[in-house]
Amino acid sequence: MGVVIEVSGPYALFSRPELKVERVSYDIITPSAARGLLESVYWHPGVRWKIDKIHVMNPIRFVNIRRNEISAKLSAANALIAMKGSNTPLYISAQAAIQQRASLLLRDVRYVIEAHFDVTANAAPDDSTDKFYAIIMRRLQKGQCFLQPYLGCREFPADVCAVKQPIGKAAYEGERDLGFMLYDMDYANPEDIKPRFFRAVLRDGVLNLSGVEVFQ
Repeated sequence: MGVVIEVSGPYALFSRPELKVERVSYDIITPSAARGLLESVYWHPGVRWKIDKIHVMNPIRFVNIRRNEISAKLSAANALIAMKGSNTPLYISAQAAIQQRASLLLRDVRYVIEAHFDVTANAAPDDSTDKFYAIIMRRLQKGQCFLQPYLGCREFPADVCAVKQPIGKAAYEGERDLGFMLYDMDYANPEDIKPRFFRAVLRDGVLNLSGVEVFQ
């Protein structure tokens, strides 16, 4: 059953996996990030979200920022040694491990996301499509969510609400090739999780994901 939501926020960062040290965002939200937004509103083991279309409502704008970040993380080995009675320090010195990194973010983003969900075998016998749809729409109308929705990174929160038809005009006309983009992660083999990509093309400001060719 179909659900249409509007997502917006002052900043967003949908990191390209090929650029990790200094983060660079994709031009628009990725399908996996859009799925994560819907799961933050309503997650259930009997519901599988699928993204159908992404409408880019605001022009694509970038902004470059620099942030102080920590270059180290706590060591599990040190924690194990400390548990055995050693005096190994369990902290990170911000003064010693701090470094400045740049990030290329999106600013003033607004998307309309069309999606649907399938009821999986993990649903209870009394669960149904109508039941799940009623719960989802009630949560959207009340602004309820399991987790704070965010736009790529947790420091960039998102506003999420239901959209009533018709959907407004997108920000672009004609065709715009966005190159290769992350589609989602393949969890079929938990021991070997693989990324899946596709060629993203905006047509009149809309990314249509129905029938796209996905590859690893």
